[in-house]
Amino acid sequence: MIFDYETLRCIWWAFLGVLLIGFAITGGYDCGVGVLLPYLGKTDDERRVILNASAPTWEGNQVWLITAGGALFAAWPIAYAVAFSSLYIPLFLTLFALWLRPLGFDYRGKIENQQWRDWWDKALFVGGFVPALIFGVAFGNLLKGIPFHLDSDMRMNYLGDFFGLLNLFALIAGVVSLFMLVAHGAVFLQMKTVGEIQQRAKKAVVVSISVALSAFALAGLWITRLEGYHVTSKVLPNGVSNPLAKFVKRSEGLWLDNYEHLHILWAIPVLAFIAGGLTIWLSKKDRAGLAFISSSVMLTAIILTAGVSMFPFLIPSNISLNSSLTIWDASSSHRTLQIMFWATIVFLPIVLTYTRWVFKVMRGKITVEHIQQNSHSLY
Repeated sequence: MIFDYETLRCIWWAFLGVLLIGFAITGGYDCGVGVLLPYLGKTDDERRVILNASAPTWEGNQVWLITAGGALFAAWPIAYAVAFSSLYIPLFLTLFALWLRPLGFDYRGKIENQQWRDWWDKALFVGGFVPALIFGVAFGNLLKGIPFHLDSDMRMNYLGDFFGLLNLFALIAGVVSLFMLVAHGAVFLQMKTVGEIQQRAKKAVVVSISVALSAFALAGLWITRLEGYHVTSKVLPNGVSNPLAKFVKRSEGLWLDNYEHLHILWAIPVLAFIAGGLTIWLSKKDRAGLAFISSSVMLTAIILTAGVSMFPFLIPSNISLNSSLTIWDASSSHRTLQIMFWATIVFLPIVLTYTRWVFKVMRGKITVEHIQQNSHSLY
């Protein structure tokens, strides 16, 4: 089957969303567990229980993030160049924080010294906190627009700075991202542990979801007054990629355009609140497995809310509106997208099968007694 250019561009927008959601669900609970480590683990043995709940699967979970970066590079090279140039410092900080995680998992238990382990616990906290916050801050800045422009030779010029990215709206989006992943990590720990750690995790679920959904509601209200973007010239879904061959306007509330044109889309943000409330209820009823599923639905709905609001924009520019990148004018060639599509059809099921297998193999609970009996073979 050979798809036309327009269809492939939409498919790859959907694939990118799937990869980001896949990382949020799998790598997200890893980040959440890292943030919760110093708060839910009161003793060294309890912290080792928490680490052994997530450490065996973190490497496989990173596949989703790496693949998302690769997909962005191959499917929308201009968007990749703009994103990794304008957001260079935040992405570098994220990379550094993620780099701390394997070091923390591998070296924490090498020396039986509490100060040594405390420092690695702090490193693992940073490794969870920084990516969870920065991913949200990045999305917040995309909604506000990035200060870049393209010249006639498609060279990108970025006119912003790091501190400009730390605006209030972006930080609220960062809070949404941080606490939704903390909630997901808390549900995961409730599912994987017993006793005191499990009870503390239940309390963390209620607090973190309450904060995440409150911040999500606040961001939603802000969006109604935030300047959004709209393509005013004729859209050529099958045309050659050229971001400068269009006209864009910016006005208050335009990020809600897609919802106004297709009212059923309002079900997506509503689903986030329903799934969040259901997660709290299931957690209190000690149905952690079902709570993990509903928490995953909440994450998916929050991410889709942002994606649907921005469609078809990938990276809007707030200083040169016509330089804004959309899925129609920033993609690779038709042939490239076609080849990538068939590669994804082959390899994505493999990743999904591997992820399911890992969850099945590692489904047992971790206890303090188990840790004490296997002190030399675990983290």
